[in-house]
Amino acid sequence: MINNRSAHNFAYKPRVTNLIKEIDQRIVKSEDILAFGLGVAMFSSLLAPMASPEVLLPGLALNFAVTTILANRNYNQIKVILKSSMILLDYEDRQRLLPLIKVFEDCPVNDLADGFNPLKNLKRTWKSVFGGIIMNPLWIPIFYAMGMQINEEKNIIQLNQALIKLESENLNYQEK
Repeated sequence: MINNRSAHNFAYKPRVTNLIKEIDQRIVKSEDILAFGLGVAMFSSLLAPMASPEVLLPGLALNFAVTTILANRNYNQIKVILKSSMILLDYEDRQRLLPLIKVFEDCPVNDLADGFNPLKNLKRTWKSVFGGIIMNPLWIPIFYAMGMQINEEKNIIQLNQALIKLESENLNYQEK
């Protein structure tokens, strides 16, 4: 049985709580950015009768590229905030936040210069070309940029799951 003193010690300090809230807000912002990009893609079919494929499809690829860049920048900012805040925390708080740090080790920030280089992403390039062969060659950039967005989404999902687990552990200890 945990006594009240040790349960109180586990409860997050205001600095850690504020850090977790800020990370949570940035995760939500990244999710919103990625959802917006997907939403624009879904509603682009409404523009199909008015815009030619030569205009609409590159615009769709640009939409995915921009949302990927914004989500990647936000993910990188989360990493910077977390790393810089770790210096200010004591050992116990750093240990509690290790699952978040581990996400950045397992899912590092994607380098966009490499991400946009088709020669450094041969698997994604091949899938995009194959999809373009099946549908329409104008879809190749869309598939490529969509693959980049999916990678960003995977990173955000991993980070969000780690944060949810961290918050639920804190709630469990506070209730005891």
